Amino acid sequence: MTTMSEQTTDQRPLPERVAADLRDEILSGIVLPGAVLLTAELRKRFVTSSATVERALHILCEERLVTRCADTADEAPNAVVLEHRQRTMQPARSLAPADPGQPFRWVTEARRRGVRATCVLLEVKPVPKPPAHIVQALGLNAGNPVLLRSQILTFDNEPAGLVKAYFPLQIVQGTEMMEHRKIRGGTSTLLAQLGYPPRRCVDSVSARIPTQEQHALLKLPRNVPVLRTFRVVHSDNDRPVEAHDTVEAGHLYELQYEFSQIL
Repeated sequence: MTTMSEQTTDQRPLPERVAADLRDEILSGIVLPGAVLLTAELRKRFVTSSATVERALHILCEERLVTRCADTADEAPNAVVLEHRQRTMQPARSLAPADPGQPFRWVTEARRRGVRATCVLLEVKPVPKPPAHIVQALGLNAGNPVLLRSQILTFDNEPAGLVKAYFPLQIVQGTEMMEHRKIRGGTSTLLAQLGYPPRRCVDSVSARIPTQEQHALLKLPRNVPVLRTFRVVHSDNDRPVEAHDTVEAGHLYELQYEFSQIL
């Protein structure tokens, strides 16, 4: 296990560094749910004070990774590790249109993994001048408008992701996609019905520091990064028909991609 002496170049405040090491061990499964983090042992391990350990554990409490328990034999309360809430999702499973009468595949996949997942629609609006990266991703000409549909994804009633989905306005104009309501089965199902079934998607994934908007909408604890996935969906003839700009709460979300060897 890492000690503070091995982190001489880390300029973060000491409580954040201690919390970072413990967080990684909890999320990685090195420290299992139910384990007790003893303040006295943490003081020795990190060669630091009870006050520093106390602040580190407080950070993890805010993220609901641990809960506190009093110990009269120690100067400060210890902590019990909770079952971490980071859920593993497989993006490829949500690409295909939903079966008739079924909900959005993302919701179905989450429920299959024992998570109560919902989508909360925020806004639906035409964007006359879309951002440059959307214009490029959708292969549009300057001045071509798009439709923006944004929503919050929740895990067990807790905000887990913010999605901004863009569509060329010319292919969705006049459809129910323009209405401020959820699309049964998701937008990929409607696009397939319109003659634009998803055939290929390209995901670009990166870690980011959350913006003020993302921090507020996702109700993030402090110092928690977001996972940003930019997905472009292509239909027949490799035509781009959808671009998703998604940020997921780093303490709640894990992406899993499966690959087979290509010969």
